[in-house]
Amino acid sequence: MSILNVENVTHGFGGRSILDNATFRLLNGEHVGLVGANGEGKTTFLNIITGKLQPDEGKVEWCSRITTGYLDQYTNLSEGKTLRAVLHEAFSHMFDLEKEMLAIYDKMADADEKQMTAMLEDVGEIQSSLEHSGFYMLDAKIEEVANGLGLGEIGLDRDVQELSGGQRAKVLLTKLLLQNPMILILDEPTNFLDENHINWLKNFLKNYEYSFILVSHDVEFFNEVVNVVYHVENSVLTRYSGTYAQFEQMYQVKKQQNLQAYEKQQKEIEKLEDFIARNKARVATSNMAKSRQKKLDKMDIIEKDRVKVKPSFQFKEARTPGKVIFQANDLVIGYDQPLTSALNISLERGKKIAIKGVNGLGKSTLLKTLLGILKPVAGEVVLDSFLTPGYFEQESSANNSNTAMQEIWNEFPGMTNGEVRGALAKCGLSNEHITNQMKVLSGGENAKVRLCKLMMREANCLVLDEPTNHLDVDAKEELKNALVAFKGAIILVSHEPSFYEDWVTEVWNVEQWTTKVV
Repeated sequence: MSILNVENVTHGFGGRSILDNATFRLLNGEHVGLVGANGEGKTTFLNIITGKLQPDEGKVEWCSRITTGYLDQYTNLSEGKTLRAVLHEAFSHMFDLEKEMLAIYDKMADADEKQMTAMLEDVGEIQSSLEHSGFYMLDAKIEEVANGLGLGEIGLDRDVQELSGGQRAKVLLTKLLLQNPMILILDEPTNFLDENHINWLKNFLKNYEYSFILVSHDVEFFNEVVNVVYHVENSVLTRYSGTYAQFEQMYQVKKQQNLQAYEKQQKEIEKLEDFIARNKARVATSNMAKSRQKKLDKMDIIEKDRVKVKPSFQFKEARTPGKVIFQANDLVIGYDQPLTSALNISLERGKKIAIKGVNGLGKSTLLKTLLGILKPVAGEVVLDSFLTPGYFEQESSANNSNTAMQEIWNEFPGMTNGEVRGALAKCGLSNEHITNQMKVLSGGENAKVRLCKLMMREANCLVLDEPTNHLDVDAKEELKNALVAFKGAIILVSHEPSFYEDWVTEVWNVEQWTTKVV
């Protein structure tokens, strides 16, 4: 049974085509993955099917009485509420039913026998519905899902306005899963989740009885939870049955077949054009030339696949520092209270360190303390006098109105227009991207602009906080190559072992240092 039909949808932005005559269907119980490079239109497609954006052409039809839940990259939380209160909102329809039932009880005192019979039937139906939905076990359900995604460690009685962007994303995801909609729509749900919580979500989605549409660049995660893949490339949406690994195989076969068909047709066109040119002027052969021309005119021309421009990352290296880049002596990090025991750690020249551990234990805080952005609770950090760090922060401003070009110019005003465009193009950004505001770029495009700024400066130590969030597969692979080639030191926070485990020299686990119970 088809519960969502998208027919002949076309949409563009400015002079750029995002979707061209796209067709999509979602069957009951399908676990659909939507894939494509950064900026190809995945989030635009999700906004169209959820009604946030009207297509230029085509139609979107949902099956009646379908419940949907949408988590996008930019969803906001209302301030002034505790986490628990926000999560209770997932069951607002149940609380409305309970109010309706209590109101009926109040009216029973004045009801006659006929009215009483009808009221008892209504109350019975509502009661049965609430019991079936697990209304009287809501708190236990909230605790289960909240703990699965790490909110128990944050504290369900904390005000949401005290949370970081990553923690807010967790709250929104938890609320959505609690709603248990018939269709889940998830845009990059694993961003800001650590390994344990990614595994929990993976198992949840694998066993999800209803349908979902998932956008993710985490290949390992993606491959285990989807059974249908839709690929968007060059404005075209194509359906593939199977896992992500099976999609990749079929996609490569399709590309090869299209290339062979294109080359074969080009040879045929060349022969026809040659025959027409040699014979159209001769009376004896002009009819044959006209016949060949008609055949050529009617030919359905095969277009060669456009080669997708892959990003190219390369970090500039500053002068060589001393042997020990930093030395932390009895360092305790935190804000109002300590997050770690006393640390005595150091980073030597050329070493590449990955930092892992569940969220909320202070990985980002550690980076900022080592860089001197935050003051330690106790102890000290001694930095080499020739240290030149390059810092990639996990979160960027959600209200940045600068265009991508202005973002570069603000820090490098001496660059020419051509130099800025060239630098951004090298990072995989098109002309359309670089004139858009940072706040309307996709998460991956935004990250590429910030990586571009980082590459413009010399550094002998890169400090990277979740740099792979939002990046597509090609960009991640290229970033990995650039980090392997970088001769300076690296400190990397990441929840993707597959990204770093074959090239870092050491892994630090903050769970071994924390003062919290893990």
